[in-house]
Amino acid sequence: MDPSATEEETAATGRRILVAVDEGDESVHALKWCLASFAKRGGGGGTAPPDTIILLYVRPPPPTYSVLDASGYVFSDEVAAAIDGYSKEVAEAVVEKAQKLCTLYGKEVGGDGEAGHEMKVEVKVAVGDARSVICQMADKLGADVLVMGSHGYGLFKRSLKRSRFQSQKLALLGSVSDYCVRNANCPVLIVKS
Repeated sequence: MDPSATEEETAATGRRILVAVDEGDESVHALKWCLASFAKRGGGGGTAPPDTIILLYVRPPPPTYSVLDASGYVFSDEVAAAIDGYSKEVAEAVVEKAQKLCTLYGKEVGGDGEAGHEMKVEVKVAVGDARSVICQMADKLGADVLVMGSHGYGLFKRSLKRSRFQSQKLALLGSVSDYCVRNANCPVLIVKS
């Protein structure tokens, strides 16, 4: 969130809502909830500007295997390219599904096609560790709020060693959402299903 932005500026331009999406049901549910219950569409008379929904998908970093990895498997450039290509296909499919939900929501609610009823939608795909990239993109894109599911980010596995208490807490929240709640510089809205 831009600290220099005033409430009046936000009211004049609408909020920038960053929605973290992935291939899981939790993120689809979070996006649907955001569209139905949280995001504002512009009023027909132009009295209320629409919010901007920013769909963010974070691809895992490309594989960096040596010619012979620790398990004894040989990874050629072709295999690494195939893995990266699959990751790109998954990203495209996830983003396309999320965009269709946004379009469907716009037609159901403001289906008259009047100017001002359409919600603004932006799409961003980034590469890296989902936890840090989501927080960085929230800052970079000037998000007023981050919306995400309580679990998900299916291509990412937890790699953090936690105490028993912290593991129980993460079972309720998920490592990516837990990290974002603790580290994002904007409010984080976690939608549970």
